Amino acid sequence: MKNMENKFFRINWQKSSQLFLPMLAIITVVIAILFHPESALAQTAAPTTSFNPQVILRNALQWIESLGTVGALAFIGLYIIATVAFLPGSILTLGAGVVFGVVWGSLYVFVGATLGATAAFLVGRYLARGWVANKIVNNQNFAAIDNAVGREGLKIVLLTRLSPIFPFNLLNYAFGVTGVSLKDYFIGSVGMIPGTIMYVYIGSLAGNLALIGTDSQPSHPTIQWAIRIIGFIATVAVTIYVTRIARKALAEEVKINDEV
Repeated sequence: MKNMENKFFRINWQKSSQLFLPMLAIITVVIAILFHPESALAQTAAPTTSFNPQVILRNALQWIESLGTVGALAFIGLYIIATVAFLPGSILTLGAGVVFGVVWGSLYVFVGATLGATAAFLVGRYLARGWVANKIVNNQNFAAIDNAVGREGLKIVLLTRLSPIFPFNLLNYAFGVTGVSLKDYFIGSVGMIPGTIMYVYIGSLAGNLALIGTDSQPSHPTIQWAIRIIGFIATVAVTIYVTRIARKALAEEVKINDEV
């Protein structure tokens, strides 16, 4: 471990930053198409015998939207289930922006993700410890994180949440086999907030984009879109900045623990 090189942390940030905004723009347009009222993709999918998590989650979001005030509880429950079941939470996070807007969508996603992550953590610790250990036993990067967790549990959980370098669903289970306490793990979930807000914001923009040309279009779209775009750019900038700091701090923490 002492001589292990953590190549995972060595990223060309300049190149990544150049690609980041164009990729987000493409994602926003795609989501807008998916949720456009007149789009065939926005309608309930025809019954199919194949298992398609994306279609299932999208249809679930449409059902949740029809529930009104009860939809928030249904969404949180769905997010918990998706997190434990390894279903793609990104679809739900983006969809929350479309259905609930930025503020409430971010809140519901954070609550659902935190409770779901905690449930997965407990399953990994008490019910599926052997299975989880077999999944990560040959992952050198996680081995480095595991050593660091033994010394700075809360700090490492927080940094990995701020800088999502591992698959979210697997990481929840993986932390269950480490020495981190449930309290530190739960508190460390606040690190998900910047990324959550950013992706919910993307979903919200996509939802507003889908309203263009419909009766629900805002009366002063230019001003409102200018405000939304400025807010979006600021959110992305802050998220990238925080992620860079967290990734650097995590790499340094792992290096220190490798040398101990």
